[in-house]
Amino acid sequence: MSRNDKAEAKKRASTRQLIGTKEITEYSLQTYGHGELVYFIIKPSNISVLSEASISTRIYALMTVLKGIAEIEMLCLNSRENFEDNKRFLRSRMEQEQNPVVRKLLEKDLSFLDRIQVQMATAREFLILIRLRNEKEKEVFPYLSRIEKSLKEQGFSVKRADKEDIKRILAVYFEQNVTTEKFEDFDGERWIILNE
Repeated sequence: MSRNDKAEAKKRASTRQLIGTKEITEYSLQTYGHGELVYFIIKPSNISVLSEASISTRIYALMTVLKGIAEIEMLCLNSRENFEDNKRFLRSRMEQEQNPVVRKLLEKDLSFLDRIQVQMATAREFLILIRLRNEKEKEVFPYLSRIEKSLKEQGFSVKRADKEDIKRILAVYFEQNVTTEKFEDFDGERWIILNE
């Protein structure tokens, strides 16, 4: 396939094809060629208040889980918006601005974004990812339940991500500016009134 053919195919590809996702199910993200992804959300511990012995215990517990489940992949993502682009824009506007009053307002906006970001500094999400490939449907849920049980037995506060969690994770990852509480399955879905 030539470079022009590839570019033309890319133009015709749907958004889902471009980001590699087929479908979001009630418990997973189905991908094109990379299996079905199941996410477990782990609530982080505030290690700044834990003793050294407690931290060592947490590390050992994580090692135990990792040794017991070879298929685990780990992710650490922002769980909220990222303001870096906005802050960069404000800094560049401040450099260009001639009016001292407007420059002062831009400085206050930048300071406000800094405060928000500091408050959200702990807004990280730790995810355990299991990639399902060719598992029989009747075996999937017992397998996932065993993994969840293993994590809980080691003292982790864990939850299997549902459809809304997966949509939020993707929105933060791809857009970095999430301002909604509920995500639509289809763009504009909230404006459609179904006649029953």
